[in-house]
Amino acid sequence: MAEKKSAQDESVPPPVNPDWKAAWETEDNYWFENFTGRPYALGADYYDRFRPAYRYGFESAQHHVGRSWDEAEEDLRKGWDRYEHRQENNSTWDEIKEAVRDAWERVVK
Repeated sequence: MAEKKSAQDESVPPPVNPDWKAAWETEDNYWFENFTGRPYALGADYYDRFRPAYRYGFESAQHHVGRSWDEAEEDLRKGWDRYEHRQENNSTWDEIKEAVRDAWERVVK
């Protein structure tokens, strides 16, 4: 006999990538601690400029499971201008894409 699912079970979508357990807060701490070692880092005081890019890469990698960076980059570039957590960050895609990629690759590896 098939197991009956409750309405609540059906309303909760499964995790996008069940192997990935980190939360944005964990990643934010990681990147804050490791930012200055990245080749695009302009100095310790510039983390806030790149923070939305790290978050965008972290979140995007979870939504594009199975796609490589090369496959997804064009979509990510287009999405950067509409990204809700970008706030007043006026950085262009070319200025932040390496930070997005770093966060992306940390998720998919």
